[in-house]
Amino acid sequence: MSVALGRIEGMEALLDHLEGAIEQARAVVIGELGNGQILAASDDQVVRALTLAAELQRLTDAVLVESVGEVVRRSAGPDRDLRLTARRGCHDVSELVQRATRMGPASAARLQRGAKGVALGESLSGGALPALLPAMRSVLLEGEVGIDGLIAVSGPLEAMSQRVPLESLRVADAVLAAEASGTGPDGAPPVCADLLRVQAQAWAAALDQDGAEPKEEQAMRMRGVTLGVARDGVVPLRGVLLPEVAAQFQRICDAIGSPRVGEGVSFRPEGEGDGEPGGVVDDPRTSAQKRHDALATALSVAASSAQLPTIGGAAPTLVISVRAEDLVSDTGWAHVDGIDEPVSVRAATHAGCAGVIQRVLLGENGRIHRIGTEERVFNRHQRRAIALRDGGCIIPGCGVRAAWCEIHHVTDHAEGGPTHTDNGVLLCWNHHRFIDHGGWKIRMNRGVPEVMAPPWIERNPRWRPVTTSRTRLLDIVGRRT
Repeated sequence: MSVALGRIEGMEALLDHLEGAIEQARAVVIGELGNGQILAASDDQVVRALTLAAELQRLTDAVLVESVGEVVRRSAGPDRDLRLTARRGCHDVSELVQRATRMGPASAARLQRGAKGVALGESLSGGALPALLPAMRSVLLEGEVGIDGLIAVSGPLEAMSQRVPLESLRVADAVLAAEASGTGPDGAPPVCADLLRVQAQAWAAALDQDGAEPKEEQAMRMRGVTLGVARDGVVPLRGVLLPEVAAQFQRICDAIGSPRVGEGVSFRPEGEGDGEPGGVVDDPRTSAQKRHDALATALSVAASSAQLPTIGGAAPTLVISVRAEDLVSDTGWAHVDGIDEPVSVRAATHAGCAGVIQRVLLGENGRIHRIGTEERVFNRHQRRAIALRDGGCIIPGCGVRAAWCEIHHVTDHAEGGPTHTDNGVLLCWNHHRFIDHGGWKIRMNRGVPEVMAPPWIERNPRWRPVTTSRTRLLDIVGRRT
């Protein structure tokens, strides 16, 4: 009886302290930050404020995790009416947590995951049973680790808890808790959540030799990609990839996003050394946009590789239809086979420049009057020659290799531009797709591509020959030396 009374009194003390701390913190935060005082703070003060607020957040995480763990325990009884969630009029734990904390469902789910490994149990006599990960619970209550670090450790350790001896699990728990608090044997400072995740996965791999196969089976069941319905000009993409597939995709992104991008590119013409500083090309795309464009490039290369299965005897071909008058005037809409929402004429222009054009004459009633022959844009022999000349995307600073590039008609095919090496240049998917709106200008000068930078890159733009072909660069260097 005295033990239970002591616990109640302890919780009352905690609640009184939290209420007082909240009111005090609210008054200080409003008073000291409300009028923008942080603008006058020193660098040390800003960083110190960040550090102290994070420590306070970790202590708050401890209270949240403990409370959510107890909510879960009290909402798991066989009698639904006696569950805490039912007594509070909530459908489940997530709803109760969201209502009490004003969090979203993702944050509520994270608290539940974190609570699994550190929540106390209750014995038949009413006493407390130790948590699965007592060391991590200890550093959580001390404010040394927050919810991110807790989940980073508890996830891998909990997954193998049924397959490895408890004493081995507790060894890993103790070592990782020491690393989280900076009290490890190597004397290293506290590690962040990402490093804790890496170390926890290493422990799981070492202790759980039999866990790879069932995890692989689970991963195979979970893998998948879903295309949503087109809306506002985009199609939502959702899903999860197997690790090796994700790694391959990342390698493709790395290959297309050359390290030269963003290093700065001189626009000084060949043979000129006037000492003027060169312009710097900054890629305005976000990381997510770069991954999208890398995927678009990979799909385009795969579809044109002749290695994919055929559909109706032909390679998997993206079919885009547009009225001839709309294509000439650059107005109206185009339609992609398989997508309900129309796309811009710019998309049709891009597809026509990089692929195959077939003209179909329809009557007013929709009857087909005439079918033209397919016009292949640049054959493989022309492509090899252009790749030898250009070496890669000709936009300075891009660096996407020739194998990943498309061939652009400098004078548009719809305007009578010939399918000739003197009218084709290499452009990556991104620069090809947005060449008419990115500010770069391209022309051919006696069979040599020249570009002009946008005014925001160079104060006085001018035409300059470009090449990234190693063979031609060696030839230029040879002439100069």
